[in-house]
Amino acid sequence: MVHGELWTVKEFFVYPNEYIYWSIQIVMYPFMTGLVAGAFVLSSLYHVFGIKQLKDIARFSLVFSFALLPVAMMPLMLHLQQPLRNYEVMATPHFTSAIAAFGIVFSTYAMIVASELWFVYRKHFVETALSLGRKTHKGPVEFFRYLLFSALTLGAYDVSGEALHKDEKAVKVLAGVGIPVACFLHGYAGFIFGSVKANALWMTPLMPVIFICSAVVSGIALCMLTYILTMEIRKFIVGWKRKRYPTLSSQEESQIKSVEAHVVNITSRYLLMFMILAITLELLDLIFRGYTAVKSWDILRNLIYGKDFTNIFILQYGLGNLLPFILFLLPRLTIKRAALGSMLMLMGVFMMRWNVVIGGQSFSSSFAGFMHYHLPLIPHDLETLKEGLVGALAVGAMPFILFWILAKIFPLFGEEKSS
Repeated sequence: MVHGELWTVKEFFVYPNEYIYWSIQIVMYPFMTGLVAGAFVLSSLYHVFGIKQLKDIARFSLVFSFALLPVAMMPLMLHLQQPLRNYEVMATPHFTSAIAAFGIVFSTYAMIVASELWFVYRKHFVETALSLGRKTHKGPVEFFRYLLFSALTLGAYDVSGEALHKDEKAVKVLAGVGIPVACFLHGYAGFIFGSVKANALWMTPLMPVIFICSAVVSGIALCMLTYILTMEIRKFIVGWKRKRYPTLSSQEESQIKSVEAHVVNITSRYLLMFMILAITLELLDLIFRGYTAVKSWDILRNLIYGKDFTNIFILQYGLGNLLPFILFLLPRLTIKRAALGSMLMLMGVFMMRWNVVIGGQSFSSSFAGFMHYHLPLIPHDLETLKEGLVGALAVGAMPFILFWILAKIFPLFGEEKSS
């Protein structure tokens, strides 16, 4: 059976060899890489530009970006027919194609994020290793943590004021270099689509820029949503302890509420700024296509204003852009409203990726037929498992699992001032 035949339904005149080859995993691929870039940009707004109001979420988003990093490759791995050959992209990187350049860009970005994390948390590694080392009787868990944090120090135990100042300088340099690399990491995903001359929907020089702007929106929205969920869990734990132990003060719970509201309000302003930029570019591209009205515009118009009208104008622009824009603009932004707006923004960016990847394959090269994609909901073989709803949910859940593990090593909250 031809790859794509399981989920492709043809309408009117479609060539026999035409199918929707790029399925949900290729939608998840630019979506996940966009989250990586967006989370890093949010962190860099504090480290590079010195926006003090974002200090509380900068460390949080940096760890989240690192958790998202390995997941960015998962959709490609699940989509490959021969996944065991994936190492060739990393082992033989070159610039002869956009995909081949992925090895260089991804490796460079991974090293930048890992190095920045090390400089940010080096003081924590040293203090934890020394504290555990002073204990004479260590349990198995404490001994493992001692070995882990001792290894993470890389032998650099100097935590003097001068050494920490050098760490701060290194973090600022790495974050500054990391911003263009992060944008290029996701921009080249848009470049892959924008450089396909045979596809009328994809071929536009604005595609990489649109991908980058929407990536920043999705990354900031995900970090803010996860931050809200994490703080709500912390408040719940503090409230549960206070009920169980009435002697405990409620000061910590009120402090968490104050910090949460402050961070959400400040972050939402930058989220709106990048959202306006992303929507402007997308609408500009749509208007330009209609104004130029090239040969392929007839079928694109039928696709945009007909077949995919619900996906584009209701789910993407309506629920995913306009509604959250209104929610954030209304006065007295609440935590619940910010969480709802962030979820809707994530849905809007995901639908943008869906409309580009799936929508770009929905019309035949004959310009006289359409293809419809039916997402496999219940897997009945390995192909529908990887390329169906189960595979997409697995990719979406993995960053949160990795983030939970990393939070055990990198403290997300605290009074440390290493950067």
